[in-house]
Amino acid sequence: MIFVDPSGDDAGPGTAERPFATLERARDAAAPGDVVQLRAGTYRLADTFRLSAEHSGVSYQAYGFGTGTQEEVVLSGGRRVTGWTAGADGTHRAELPGPAPRQLYVRGRRAERSSVPLADQGLVRTADGYTVDGTGPQSWRGDVEIVYRGAYPWSEARCPVASVSGDARSTTIEMARPAFERAARLYHWVISWQSPDATDTGGEDAYAVDSPTSAENSPAFLTDGTFATEGTVVHLRPHRADELDDVVAPVLETLVHARGAHDIAFRGITFAEATWRHPSSPMGFLHYHGNGYDDGTGDLQVITFAEGQGQVTVPTGEASIPGNVLFEDCSRVTLAGCRFTRLGGVALEFRGAGTGNAVLGGEISEIAGGGLVIGAGAREHRVADTRVHRIGLDYHGSPAVLVTGSDGTVIAHNEIRELPHAGIVVYEGRGTQVLNNLVHDTMRVLADGGGIYLSGPQGGSYASGALVRGNVVRDTVTPWNFALYPDYGAAWVTVQGNIVQRADKAAALEVSPPQRHVAFVGNLWDADPGPAPAGTLLADNRVLPADAFDTDPVAADIAAAAGPRPPREHAAGDEHAAARAGGE
Repeated sequence: MIFVDPSGDDAGPGTAERPFATLERARDAAAPGDVVQLRAGTYRLADTFRLSAEHSGVSYQAYGFGTGTQEEVVLSGGRRVTGWTAGADGTHRAELPGPAPRQLYVRGRRAERSSVPLADQGLVRTADGYTVDGTGPQSWRGDVEIVYRGAYPWSEARCPVASVSGDARSTTIEMARPAFERAARLYHWVISWQSPDATDTGGEDAYAVDSPTSAENSPAFLTDGTFATEGTVVHLRPHRADELDDVVAPVLETLVHARGAHDIAFRGITFAEATWRHPSSPMGFLHYHGNGYDDGTGDLQVITFAEGQGQVTVPTGEASIPGNVLFEDCSRVTLAGCRFTRLGGVALEFRGAGTGNAVLGGEISEIAGGGLVIGAGAREHRVADTRVHRIGLDYHGSPAVLVTGSDGTVIAHNEIRELPHAGIVVYEGRGTQVLNNLVHDTMRVLADGGGIYLSGPQGGSYASGALVRGNVVRDTVTPWNFALYPDYGAAWVTVQGNIVQRADKAAALEVSPPQRHVAFVGNLWDADPGPAPAGTLLADNRVLPADAFDTDPVAADIAAAAGPRPPREHAAGDEHAAARAGGE
């Protein structure tokens, strides 16, 4: 065994009595089969912790993992903010320890970015930005950003402000380029199905940049508990002055990056305080769907829906919010009992080819972007018994779990809740299984999504396609949302034996392009989703009264099996074997 302690010494032998101080020193000393024991404390990483093929076969775990004496180990990409100067209005300011962050953490809690609503400010769009009658925006200082919530019903965009000027009567807001110019073209749409009951909304052109919803990140917007950055300075109005003894600004964008490694494990470790700075660039954050955004590298394409349903503009050069913890082309990686929190991008990403990776019994929360991504090329990955909540705090279109282009992924026995958009999202792939999850309180900010959402072909037959079974989906309640949502040409999908309660719509049936070979079988819901169109099968589903779900024996069995299992159940067996896809 190799031991590491924040108070250790890298010149020592790495024993229990004389531990190393850094993960890098332990990594370089470890051989396949070694276990690196991390003693309690916060390890503030000076740079990304990198692993490659030569570092394979090693486990990193909190000392006492799995016992009542397990120690708390945090890998942090943040730096403390010190040297505060108090102002007369209760605001404090300090020099930043690195580039301006998009998040700030006070005593381990997320401070909100300062903001003001813009809906009633009378902004009039021009070619370069906006004009306003009056002088209010002339007080704006700092790195101000304008937000466009609902740029599409499923999207939210962010564009930086370049400058603010004016006279005694009016104000000119110049927006940063290329973000503003690109946004004016991207968020141009004609949609006549804006609500489930709409028959004709006129189909008029809409431009999201005509309707900014809020402005963020100016000292002029500060209220209690919020912060703003201005160049190299951060302004904070704490609830209490004594909170200033523990303020952390995230500096690193990637905490861990493993490439080509295999048979490694992290157990009982917290990954915290990393950021993602791209939205602060002149390109802003031109979100489209899920974790995807327009990076300006491709053309924009107009997509026309079925006759009478309008059109949208989509990017062809879409990029994705990256993972703050990233495993690239890695196989048989296990993350057991780990926590991901206070992160500014996607918490955890599996990118590229890899087989048999597993996330077991952990927690993902307090994340600016998405929770977890399993990307194209992945085979037989598994996410089980994990709690994912408070995701998409800054980028509201981000889902809790996103699976795209994978083969044989299993998402099972997780609890997913408190989300601004979708819970589990499955893009085109093969053989994905979404089993026995508890998904609730989703779609709280944006629209046109679901508790469990799938799009595109999922295989070549029902046997090789996606299986959505035994899930409990509750409280998908905002308008134009669905508990179970096979969308945009979803094909070869079996939706079987799920419970749906308190959804705006229990299931999506009429989509464009239409569903093909989608079967809803034996589901229990509290409202009839309607008749099945061609290509969709409805069989043996039942509508239950609201008070019958607790007493119906089939519903009770489904509910009892959904969500995380006790640790003794999900920890049984070999972790790598558990990563193989298969039925529950």
